[in-house]
Amino acid sequence: MANWTIDINCDVGEGVGNETEIFPYISSCNIACGGHAGNIETMTQIVKLANQHKVKIGAHPSYPDRKNFGRQVMDISKQELQRSITEQLKNFDAILVNEQGELHHIKAHGALYNQSAKDKSLAKTYLEAVQEYKTRALLYVPYGSEIAREALDQGFEIWYEAFGDRNYNRDLSLVNRKQGNALIQDPEQVLQHMLPIIKEGKVRAVSGELVKIEAKTLCIHGDTPSALEILMYLSQELSKHQVQLLQ
Repeated sequence: MANWTIDINCDVGEGVGNETEIFPYISSCNIACGGHAGNIETMTQIVKLANQHKVKIGAHPSYPDRKNFGRQVMDISKQELQRSITEQLKNFDAILVNEQGELHHIKAHGALYNQSAKDKSLAKTYLEAVQEYKTRALLYVPYGSEIAREALDQGFEIWYEAFGDRNYNRDLSLVNRKQGNALIQDPEQVLQHMLPIIKEGKVRAVSGELVKIEAKTLCIHGDTPSALEILMYLSQELSKHQVQLLQ
């Protein structure tokens, strides 16, 4: 019998179109809310799909920057950013009501996620924007981050998240996507990257060091070219290592 349980999440609704294939292999999803990708139609389709597969539903707000897919920090006022996040979540929430979907979590996307991990002021701005969902949804946040500390201080429920298909620096920041070793695409390497995170609470940084980390949910990016291959492989192999998927 499995000794460890892990949630596997995937960023979806971002234009890749592989959701039907990957949903049988994940336990939660983060649906783009129109900031970096997605629209009412895609959000509706994917909420329906999540309900069909009993996959936990998450909102995936971003900087309002479709041009750069939300992966660059924007020079934007606090008010403007909060207004955008609020609008993204409001549109998403309306779809959940229509489709009888339940909001499980909120996870920031891209540069908003990475920047709020180290910028306390941005973390506070983000938390203000999601404040009204505090009693309804938990937050996916990186371990040891400013956003995690601030969220706990404010009484949010959080799940620590780590990335199965991304390499880490020793300070637990993700290796920049401009670097050739940022992404882990080989399914076997993804598994070997994930197992110490799940079993030992440690991740091997690109420096070779094992660094303390905690994660209740692990992300495989929907736009990683080998995402489906990785998820199919994990579904076969994790149980051999006494790891089961969170139901």
